[in-house]
Amino acid sequence: MFENLCTLPLSAELFSQAVHPTEPLLAVGLSSGHVECFRLPAADKSAEDSDSADASILSDGKGTIDTVWRTRRHKGSCRTLGFSNDGSALYSAGTDSLLKHFSPTTGQVASKFAIPSMNPNVPDAPTLIHVLSPQTLLLACDSGALHLLDLRDHALANSKPQQRHFPHGDFVSSLTPLPPSAESTSGFSKQWISTGGTTLAITDLRRGVLVRSEDQEDELLSSVFVKGLGPKKNRENGIAAIGTGSGVLTLWDKGAWDDQTDRIIVDRDGESLDSIVQVPEFVTGGQKKVVIGVGNGNIRLVDLGKREVEASYSHDEVEAVLGVNFDCQGRMISGGGQTVKVWQEAGALQAEAEEEEEADSDDDDSDDSDDDDSDAAPGPAEKSKRQADSDEEDDSDDSDDGKKKRKKRRKGKAPVVLGEHGAHGILKFKGLD
Repeated sequence: MFENLCTLPLSAELFSQAVHPTEPLLAVGLSSGHVECFRLPAADKSAEDSDSADASILSDGKGTIDTVWRTRRHKGSCRTLGFSNDGSALYSAGTDSLLKHFSPTTGQVASKFAIPSMNPNVPDAPTLIHVLSPQTLLLACDSGALHLLDLRDHALANSKPQQRHFPHGDFVSSLTPLPPSAESTSGFSKQWISTGGTTLAITDLRRGVLVRSEDQEDELLSSVFVKGLGPKKNRENGIAAIGTGSGVLTLWDKGAWDDQTDRIIVDRDGESLDSIVQVPEFVTGGQKKVVIGVGNGNIRLVDLGKREVEASYSHDEVEAVLGVNFDCQGRMISGGGQTVKVWQEAGALQAEAEEEEEADSDDDDSDDSDDDDSDAAPGPAEKSKRQADSDEEDDSDDSDDGKKKRKKRRKGKAPVVLGEHGAHGILKFKGLD
């Protein structure tokens, strides 16, 4: 279903990635403490913007991935990233126990927050960020603490969290909001699913932890909520799909959180299911499917309706796939090790190629005299200009001691070397020609 467009090498191991909700922007957080923001080419090309630098990667193969900015945001590693709901702000948290809010277009820091610790002598490193609404940010930490922070005007102004909960006995491994109720006036979620250790929990913004599941005797690592699936008499109820440490995807009916209701074996070798995301329905034609990043470097496409693995792709031969997302134009972004890969629906690529072939055929038959007007070969791409480090005070060479507990870090794989037009001849990168 998906075909790899390009491979983007990173300067250090990936710890976190996030995509902008409405623009083709990708942010990555690295083990070196750096945060980098990339702009992907536009997927569509109209006659009006045929000369634009964001030309379609599908039509002419000359689109480039630009580095918008790059900076060392944290001492140690950058553990987690998250965009605001409207994409106007980006947040990161690192093993320096700082949460920072900055512009996604310039990287300039607007506000900071010192992550509190239960033990004043031991810093509490973050594990996850999730922006629940324009007023609330969820911050989970190694200690198992889940902090709720005030986001008025996007600023991290308060010195203390609004609330603090402990939904699990271990660190929180995933956070997924539940859809707002029909009575909601804000349209934003006030409840969310979390996983940690071997349990699942539901927490309410107003009432705290509502329910914890039974011990699943398997580590729960990743989660996603899928609307439109559920018991036969209540299909619109929705289900939660939870990835485990043993390669099994467990399914949970909304409202019946005591225990799982179904299981899908995703990896028969028992590799961990480290990340999960639903495939947009405009890509699947309305079918309910999820993409799962596996601990052995593979990516699995799972059809939830048929309860089966539909396809498998290779992101890396060694490193786990820690992040899978879909950008605003329906392209899949996978990240793990020191690479990020961009994938396009295979059918879209084939249709585009057929259109180009038909257009070329028409041009060849129109006039033999046009042979003298062949396009000149494009010159080398200019190196992308990177903005000066907006966090100059963070330029120390502190070693990275904040690797996530559950991730297996293995060394020795050489970075991917790109050709003139990138992997498969579809994309190239400025500064890497």
